[in-house]
Order: sequence, then C-alpha cells, then structure tokens
Amino acid sequence: MTSVTMSLTCWKCGNSLADYTLPLRRLEECRKCHAELHVCKMCEWYNTSVAKHCREPIAEEVKDKERANFCDYFTPRPDAYSSSPQDEAARAKAQLDALFGGAAPAQPSAADTARAELEALFGKKKE
Repeated sequence: MTSVTMSLTCWKCGNSLADYTLPLRRLEECRKCHAELHVCKMCEWYNTSVAKHCREPIAEEVKDKERANFCDYFTPRPDAYSSSPQDEAARAKAQLDALFGGAAPAQPSAADTARAELEALFGKKKE
C-alpha cells in the first residue's frame, strides 16, 4: 500500500497525498485546497460514462460526487487529478467552443447600430 500512497494526489488541485495514511478517513481533507478526499471523484470506481457515474453495480448512488460520503466501496485512485475540466457542462462547453470557434462576438448595442446606419445614410460630418 505504500506505493499507492506515494502516488496519490488530490482530485481537485493535484497536491501530493504521499504523507496521508490509508485508508483515508471519511472527512479527510487536502491540506492545500481543503477539498474532501473520500469522494466519488477520487475513487477507482468513478466513471462518468456509466449510470450513476459508478462502475460498482451494487453501490448506493451518491448524488454529490465532490462531497465526502459513506460508500464502503471507496478505493482511492492515483490518477484522480486532471488539469482539464471534468464536469459534464464544462466538457460540453469546451467541445462547442472548439466546434464553433469559441465565444460569439459581442453584438453592438442598438444605439451603436442606429448611429452607424445614420452615418452611412448621411455620411460622416468632417470638420
């Protein structure tokens, strides 16, 4: 278990958890970012591509994947941290931005549009 402990990192900030003892207590927190560690996102069974985001078929569903829970199947995984966005909404937004070229340009206000139309119609006054 020492080799697993050496490679564990916080799921939220990536801080090393090498000096923590296993098994992690239910209310154990990361010393750097204070994120709870006994959470679904830190678990070996966590997977967003399956129902209830858990590959363990008989585990009870946990609604908040980032809060400490009482799951008996919790097994910390060394690769829990990822610097890329992990939640579904952030991932979907990133995919849409990549598909459509990022955020839409800001629309001019009605006053700016009206001014531009007037200047085009009557020409700019030159002084």
